[in-house]
Amino acid sequence: MRFNSHMQTALFEAQAAAARGEVPVGAVICSPDGQIIAQAGNRTRELNDPTAHAEILAIRAACAKLGQERLMGHDLYVTLEPCPMCAAAISNARINRLYFGASDPKSGGVSHGARVFSHAQCHHAPEVYDGLSASESEALLKDFFSAKR
Repeated sequence: MRFNSHMQTALFEAQAAAARGEVPVGAVICSPDGQIIAQAGNRTRELNDPTAHAEILAIRAACAKLGQERLMGHDLYVTLEPCPMCAAAISNARINRLYFGASDPKSGGVSHGARVFSHAQCHHAPEVYDGLSASESEALLKDFFSAKR
């Protein structure tokens, strides 16, 4: 099977989040055959919900669409390294592969900080690939936060 990145769609979701005044993070979940099942951007402010991160919303939408609680064999693309909460949700959903753009040394939970997937209590660790569209993801975040200052 040929690899097809869905980071452009995740970046589109991040741009839409920024336009809504949300931190620009976007996520996409793909089926084992590479079809997009769900996509989302951050909506924490809009929904007044601290758990409404792009990854969580995409996981919820994919599970609802498929009528199942797990997403075995599915891949997740996200523009920013997932936080510990999202990393735990990714593990619980049994996501097969995680692709992310920008690293998050301050709040990340995969390659930085908590490193959720490396703990003995983690029942499932996806394959992790970082740096996809990292410069575009970083630019969105930098532009968003510099406009806030």
